[in-house]
Amino acid sequence: MRLRNILCCLIFAACVFLSSESLTNCDEVRKVFQLRQIGPVNSLPERPKKGSDLQVCQSRNLTCCTKKMEDRYQVAARRDVQNLLQTSSSSLKFLISRNVAAFQETFESLIRAAENHTNMVLQASYGHLASEASVPVRELFTDVGLFLLGSELNVEDITRRFFDALFPLVYNHLINPGLSHIAPGYAECVRATRRNLAPFGDTPGILANQIGRSGVGGRVLLQALHLGIEVINTTDHLAFSRDCRRALLRMQYCPHCQGLTQSKPCMGYCLNVVRGCLASMAEVDAHWREFVRSLEGLSARMHGTQDLEQVLLGVHTLIHDAVAHAQKNGPHLSAQVHRVCGHPSRQPAQSVSGHQGGARESIPLKAPQKETGDNLATRRIQFLNSLRFYRTFYGGLADQLCVSELASADGLSCWNGADVVKSYTLRVVGNGIKAQTANPEVKVKDGDPVINQIIDKLKHINQLLQGKSIPKFGTLDQIETGSGDGEGRGYSGDCDDEDGCGGSGGGEVKTKIIKVSKHSMIFAAIQFILMELCFWVRWQAASLND
Repeated sequence: MRLRNILCCLIFAACVFLSSESLTNCDEVRKVFQLRQIGPVNSLPERPKKGSDLQVCQSRNLTCCTKKMEDRYQVAARRDVQNLLQTSSSSLKFLISRNVAAFQETFESLIRAAENHTNMVLQASYGHLASEASVPVRELFTDVGLFLLGSELNVEDITRRFFDALFPLVYNHLINPGLSHIAPGYAECVRATRRNLAPFGDTPGILANQIGRSGVGGRVLLQALHLGIEVINTTDHLAFSRDCRRALLRMQYCPHCQGLTQSKPCMGYCLNVVRGCLASMAEVDAHWREFVRSLEGLSARMHGTQDLEQVLLGVHTLIHDAVAHAQKNGPHLSAQVHRVCGHPSRQPAQSVSGHQGGARESIPLKAPQKETGDNLATRRIQFLNSLRFYRTFYGGLADQLCVSELASADGLSCWNGADVVKSYTLRVVGNGIKAQTANPEVKVKDGDPVINQIIDKLKHINQLLQGKSIPKFGTLDQIETGSGDGEGRGYSGDCDDEDGCGGSGGGEVKTKIIKVSKHSMIFAAIQFILMELCFWVRWQAASLND
């Protein structure tokens, strides 16, 4: 033990001696200044001088720093920490970004598979009806895809439009077959009778219920992951206070002014400075932990009628049953339509065989097989298993930066903000805003407003993930099915899109959104790039203001 103490004293004395010797010239300071690209070197002093104009790196000894160098060092200190923050979060951001794209791609693949299988079932069972029904089928699944991606459509309107468009086709091909197509005006009248006649039984309400229950989970999942990226971008580009910037300068570059270019801050000193600068970010910790837990809870509930994959790949069965129900009640429906719309005036078709208008013998088709390891549930599990490692990311970030990057190792001489010492002797404070009242290195007054905003967003998305804030949808565990009119009235959409449901979605809105849907993945990528660009521009503007 005595030998160890003697060695430590000798090392400390050597460091002090070398530091005093380095002040005979500023060559080493100039070399590091240029190597780290802190600024132009032509204004650096050749020899140490008094630093009476320095504001932060003040010393009674001679210094190799000027006021301009001090300003440059302050920008460099903040840039270094910003780069460390971005490096630390890069793997987390990549994990979430990659899975946003993967989930969107999986959703689109499921929708395409469900649409194709529905068309195949209709073609196999109902012949010529299928070719005309392919248009409303495509619009149905396009709208479902847009709903999942967050567009302002609601499930009731989606299913209503589909069955409104399907009934005239069923009437023409199955209920009154053998004649040419009915006139457009008459077809519109038939369409209008659909809601009163309920030709498809309870199927429209069941379909709306199933898509709503399963779709809300997928929709909120994507919203949550996009917010996760926004949280990381916000914390990556944290705006440091003036007192924090000066503390970072004092910790990282003031030693250079005294020729101590290889010196690192003491661990306790580093923790005080970085915990003070990241105090607002530490407040994200509790909400981020809850965010990860809430995602796990949502995933656990996404099974059965809330399993989006199972629901989408079963839509063809509901539509087939709906058409069969209408055909079975054909004479009654025909009489009701004639009573409202009158008898259509039509010419016999030129070439219609006796069996084409009726239903073919039903051909059993197997549902699309799920690819092992690549289905939606497997993707969720794999993603959450990886995300779980980052649940404490914000709570330990300051400590991680000091331990792995910034601070000196234990037992070595270190910089305490004024000189090279054996150890840091001041009190080390904890993480978070409240703990900073006793911070001897950084004054922290209030939380960062931008961080507070992102915390509010996390609180809101956590409520959505837990099923506690979904107006008109009940909860993710038990979604109300509405007033029992068979049309899924529970999905009326009288709520904000941010709450996880769509708006009323009129026809004009639908037309505009359908055009966008063909390039949804491209727009999602562009949105992500623009978000990154906006954060970068804001960061650069802050640098110029400094």
